[in-house]
Order: sequence, then structure tokens, then C-alpha cells
Amino acid sequence: MAQMTKTDLLKFMRTHSLAVQASVSALGGPQSAVIGFVVSDNFHIFFDTLDTTRKAQNLRQNPMISFVIGGLNNGDERTVQYEGIADEPKGQELDSLKELYFNRFPDGRERQSWTGLIYIRAKPMWIRYSDFNQDPPEILEFDFGTKANGG
Repeated sequence: MAQMTKTDLLKFMRTHSLAVQASVSALGGPQSAVIGFVVSDNFHIFFDTLDTTRKAQNLRQNPMISFVIGGLNNGDERTVQYEGIADEPKGQELDSLKELYFNRFPDGRERQSWTGLIYIRAKPMWIRYSDFNQDPPEILEFDFGTKANGG
């Protein structure tokens, strides 16, 4: 079996629409939530949330973010661990990401009217893909650099 490429990784990530997202509280404690997300061509993860949520408050104070994607289907033991830096995109970047998001989550258009709705983008620093469906398992790491430029 051929080794997974970044293109394969992107395809795998796009087969999922839910992820466990984690951030760090002001007191240094973990906080996790299930979010609906999309992934851009440069591996930016994008989702919406309310500015009153713990994740939003945490990320505004400390932009370090992580996700676990996959592992939800019986018999499919493939996952992605993703670590990155979060921000709130503006302007054309935001508009482009919202269109990608609305293609996956059409109800997102209606949520735009919600008071306090914000959009979070994560830029990758490190991604690990694990496939335990095979023996030996395939485990690959993709380094995007410490500056989280999304490159």
C-alpha cells in the first residue's frame, strides 16, 4: 500500500464533518467540544461558534488549538490529530471560508443572524495521521512549521 500524501490526508479530513476541538482555559485547564468543520485546500480548519462559549473565550486568550478527526465509524480506526493556531479571519479570507463552510453546512447561512456568532480558523502546525486498519499501522506526521502559516 502506498504511503499517504498530503493530498490523501486532505481527502480523508474532508470525509468528516465533526471533530473534537480542544483549547486551554485561562487557568490552564483543558476544554473540549464537538464542532462541525470544513478544511480549506491549505489545511485550515474553519468553524463557527458563539463568542460566549468557553472555546471562543479560551482561544481569544490563548490561540493554541487542537482537533481529533475520525475514529467514529465502527471498524474504521483512522484518525487525524491536528495542532495549530486559531484566529478570527476577516474580509475576503472570511468570505471565502464561509462559502466553503456553507457548502457543507447550508444552515450556517441562517446562523449568521445569531447574536455573537463568530468564525474561527485554525492554521496547522502539526498533523498526525494514524491508520490502525492495517498491520503494521501507518502513522505519518506532517509538519507545517511553528509559525502556523498554513503552508
